[in-house]
Amino acid sequence: MTAQHTHESVVLPQGVRAPRFRPPAGASSTASQSLDGPWRFRLYPEATTGADPADAGSDWATLDVPGHWQLAGAPDAWPYGTPAYTNVQFPIPVDPPRVPRANPTGEYRRTFAVPPAWRSQGRVVLRFEGVDSWFEVAVNGQVLAQSHGSRLPTEVDVTDALVDGENLLAARVTQWSAQTYVEDQDQWWLSGIFRSVSLEHRPVGGLEHVSVTAGYDHRTGAGELRVDVETGAGSAVVRVAELGVEARDGETVRVPVEPWSAESPRLYDVAVSTPAETVTLRVGFRTVTTEDGVFRVNGRAVKLYGVNRHEFEPTRGRAVTPETMLADVLLMKQHHVNAVRTSHYPPHPHFLDLCDEHGLYVVDENDLETHGFEPLGWRGNPTDDQAWAPLLVDRVVRMVRRDAHHPSVVVWSLGNEAGRGQNLAAMAQAVRSLDGSRPLHYEGDWASGEVDMYSRMYAASPEVALIGRGEETALPDGALDSHRRGLPFVLCEYAHAMGNGPGGYTDYLDLIDAHPRLMGGFVWEWIDHGIVRRDADGTPFYAYGGDFGEELHDGTFIADGLLLPDRTPSPGLVELAAAYAPLQVRPAAARPGALELRNRYAFTSTEGARLEWTLMGEDGVVGQGELEEILAPGESRVVGAAEVVGDALIESAGDGGLWWLVRAVPREAPSWAPEAFDLGAGQVLVRQAAPLAPARGPLTRTADGHHAVGPVVLDATGRLLRVGATPVRLARMDAWRALTDNDARRAWGDPIGDGEAWRRAGLDRLHERVDRVELEGDTLVVTARTAGAASDCGFTVRYEWRTVDDTTADLVLRLTPEGSWPGSVPRLGWLLALEQPSAGDVTVDWTGLGPHESYADSARAALAGRWRHTVDDWQTRYTHPQENGARRGVTRARLDLAAGPLTLRAVEVRVGGRPVHGVELTARPWSDTALDAAAHPHELAPDGVLWLHVDAAQHGLGSAACGPGVLPNAVLRPTPVTLQIRLTVG
Repeated sequence: MTAQHTHESVVLPQGVRAPRFRPPAGASSTASQSLDGPWRFRLYPEATTGADPADAGSDWATLDVPGHWQLAGAPDAWPYGTPAYTNVQFPIPVDPPRVPRANPTGEYRRTFAVPPAWRSQGRVVLRFEGVDSWFEVAVNGQVLAQSHGSRLPTEVDVTDALVDGENLLAARVTQWSAQTYVEDQDQWWLSGIFRSVSLEHRPVGGLEHVSVTAGYDHRTGAGELRVDVETGAGSAVVRVAELGVEARDGETVRVPVEPWSAESPRLYDVAVSTPAETVTLRVGFRTVTTEDGVFRVNGRAVKLYGVNRHEFEPTRGRAVTPETMLADVLLMKQHHVNAVRTSHYPPHPHFLDLCDEHGLYVVDENDLETHGFEPLGWRGNPTDDQAWAPLLVDRVVRMVRRDAHHPSVVVWSLGNEAGRGQNLAAMAQAVRSLDGSRPLHYEGDWASGEVDMYSRMYAASPEVALIGRGEETALPDGALDSHRRGLPFVLCEYAHAMGNGPGGYTDYLDLIDAHPRLMGGFVWEWIDHGIVRRDADGTPFYAYGGDFGEELHDGTFIADGLLLPDRTPSPGLVELAAAYAPLQVRPAAARPGALELRNRYAFTSTEGARLEWTLMGEDGVVGQGELEEILAPGESRVVGAAEVVGDALIESAGDGGLWWLVRAVPREAPSWAPEAFDLGAGQVLVRQAAPLAPARGPLTRTADGHHAVGPVVLDATGRLLRVGATPVRLARMDAWRALTDNDARRAWGDPIGDGEAWRRAGLDRLHERVDRVELEGDTLVVTARTAGAASDCGFTVRYEWRTVDDTTADLVLRLTPEGSWPGSVPRLGWLLALEQPSAGDVTVDWTGLGPHESYADSARAALAGRWRHTVDDWQTRYTHPQENGARRGVTRARLDLAAGPLTLRAVEVRVGGRPVHGVELTARPWSDTALDAAAHPHELAPDGVLWLHVDAAQHGLGSAACGPGVLPNAVLRPTPVTLQIRLTVG
C-alpha cells in the first residue's frame, strides 16, 4: 500500500465520510453485514515492507477481528509480538510526528459480497469502530482511505470500488503513527482492528445523521423533544407512540414525560423515518446544568459516585465483548456506582446503550492524552501546537456526533493529561457548536478557562475541603479566578485502587456530601489490567508491566483496579459499595448508641426499602425488627438503639459486647441485584463486653523443666513451644507487614514513603533479645527487646503469662517503643506461627467485623457479626501479592486445628492508652516474608505453618501509589500498646 507519509505528518483522515451517529444494533431498518470473524493476517516489521493491497493473502495465517495481534495465541504463544505497558513514558523516541523505522505493521485480508440492490439503490459504507493506531483501507486493490483515532469510528464509501460477487478487502494497520503522540493513555500498548467492522447499506434518502435534543423542565414536568436529521433528500417524520407524538424533523414538541436519571432510567422509543429508512432510538428526557457552582440533573443537585473505566479483558485486551460490557454495568449498579468516566477515550458505543438502559451518568472522554510530554517539560505538546488543531478538533467532533443522542452522557471531556494549550479552546468551541446541552470537562488546565467545571485528580482531602468552601488558592488573573470559583468541582480521579486499598473513601465522601460545590469523583480505576500468560511450568497467572521483557515499563502500576483481572470484586470494591451506598448508616456523632440515617438519592425516597435492624451479640443475633422510617431525598434522621430495641432486650443479652445494625433492603430488588443486595448498612457499638474473670490458676513445671501455663508450654528461656498439642514455630511481638502497593510508594509531597520508613527502622528484619524470665507471683514474666538489624529504634517487650485453668491461659503483651523513629509503623501486636500441615483448610469462626477484610481507613463494608471462613478464604489473591486479609474488631476467634480447636479472646486492647474494641486478626498459610517476596500469587506456597497476627492496631492503607498517603486518622505511630489475649484449647 501507499501513503507512508500519512503516519509521519499531522493530517486529517483521508477519503472517509463525515462522522455519523451510531444507533444501537438493530435500530435501523436498513441492512447491514458484520465482517467480524477470522481475517487472513500477516505481520511485517516495518511500514514500508507491507503487502500489495491486491494480494488476497491466501497462504497467510488467520486472526480474529475484533482483536489485538499481540494477544493472538495467548496465553501459550505470542506469534506477533507481546504487549508492553507504560504509564507516562512513550515507548518510542519523542520526535513528533515521526515514528521509528521499526514499526510493526499488520496486513488484514478478507472477502465479502453485497446484494446487488445495495449498489443500485444507494451506497455501501464500510464502518470500522476502532483500529489502533493508523490504518489504510483498499477494496479490490484500490486504496480508498487512510484514517486514525484509535477509539473513534471511521466510515468509508466503498460503492464505486465494488464488483459483482466476491470483493477483496485489505486493511493495513501500523502500530506506531503520529497519533501515538496523542494516545499515550495509561494502558497496554496493543494494536490492530480491535472493535467491530461492518458493511452498511445507505439507501438514497436514508438517515445520514440524527441529532436528538430531549430536555426536561422540572418545574412543569414537560419534556421538550427536537430531532434534526441529515437525510441527503427530504425531511423525516418523528414518532413517539407512547406519548402520542408525531412531528417533523426540526420541530420542537413539548409533552408531559417521566424524566431519565441514573436512579430511574426511563427511556422512550423515538422512531425517525424517511421513506427509505427508519431508525428507532432509545431516548431519555433530562436536562443537565451547572448553576451557581452546583451540578444539577433535572433541577436537582446530583453527586457523582463514580469510577474510571478502561476497556479491558485479560485475554482480549480492549476487544471487549458485549457480555463483558453488560457485566461491567451490572457490577457497577450492584456496587452503588452511579457514574463512569470513560478513561481516556470514547468507549465501545454499545457500552453507552447499556448505560442508558440501566442508569449510569457518563463522562464521555475524548481520545486524547499526551502525558509523555510532561517529563520533557511539555515541549512540543500537541495540545499547544497549532499544527495539531484540526486533528484534535476532528477527534472531539467524531465523539460528539457518534454519542450525543445518549441520555447517559451528561458531560463531555476534552481529554486527559494533555497539558495546557491553545487547542483546548478550539476543541471546546467545536463541542459547543455541536451540542450545548452538556457541560465540558478537562483536568489538565487547572485555570478551567475553557470548561464548565473545575477538575483535579488526587487532591488531598484538606485541599478538597478548601475548594468545597470556595477558599482555594487564588489564580493570578482575577477574572479567571472569579470564573473558576463559580464552577462545580469534580475529582476526575481519586482513591487510586492499586492492590490492597484504597483507604480513605469516607474522608472524601463526607466532604462531597457536605459541600454543594463538590459534585463528586471517580475512583481510579475499574479493573486490574492483568494479561493471562503461563510460566515455564505451564502455570497460568496474570502478567503486568515487565512480565513481557519490555524495554521500558511501569511494572505493577497497571494492576490498579477495583476488580481483579478475572472480574472478581476486590475488597476495595466491596468497601466502595458501602461508601457509595445511597442510604448511609453511621454512628451519630453527638449521640452515643444512636445511628444517623441519610438518604443520598436526589430523586428517590426510601419508601421502596425496608430498614431492618439487628441486635448482634457475641454468639450471634439477639433480636431483630424493622424501622418505621421513610426518608425523603436528601433527608437525614438520627435513631437511637435504646428507643427502638428496648432496655429489656439489651439487658437480656448477657455480658458480651452488643452491636446494633441497620440495613436497608429493597422491597422489590432490581433484576440485576445479587443475593443479599442492600442499599446501605451500618452499626454502632451499644455495649462493651464485661471484663472476663481474672486468671488465678497456678503455674507448674514439666518434667523437662519447661513452664506450663494452663495448656501453654514455654521453655526456660521464655520461648513458646506449644499451645495444647499444637507445636509453635515462632511467637513474638511483631511490627512488620508485607508491603502493599501503597506502602511501597511515596505519597505526593511526602519526603519518605511508609515502606521506606519501615525498612529504615529495620522492621523487616526484626530480632528479639530476651533479658529476663522470672516469676512474679502467679505470673510468668518474659522481658525482651525487639528491634531491627542496623537500627537503634525498637520496642521493650513484656510478656505476662497467667493460668486460668487447665485449658485456658492469658497472655498480656506490653510494648513500649524507644529510639528515634523515621515515621509510622505497619502493625503492633503478636505473631503466632503454629505448625499445621494443611493451614489453608483450617476453619476460623470469629465474632467481629466481617465477612471481608478491613483496615483502619477501609472498614465501612465491615459489619459486626459471627462469621466463618477457611484460612484460604481469608486470602485476597491480589494481582501483585501484598498484605491482605485483616479482620478488625475481633473479640473471639475459634480455629479448628488438626490437634483440636483453639479459641482466642480479646480481653483488653489499648493503643497509646486508648481502649480499642477487639483485635485485628490475620491468618494465612505463608509468612509475611514469603508474601513480600512473591511477584505473583501462584508463587506463594503453603509452608506447613498457620501464621497468625493478633494485632492491637494496624496502619491504614491510603492511596500513596498515586495521591495522598494514609490520612492522620488512620496512621499508626510508634506508641505503647497493651494487648491481653485469652487462649483456650478444646
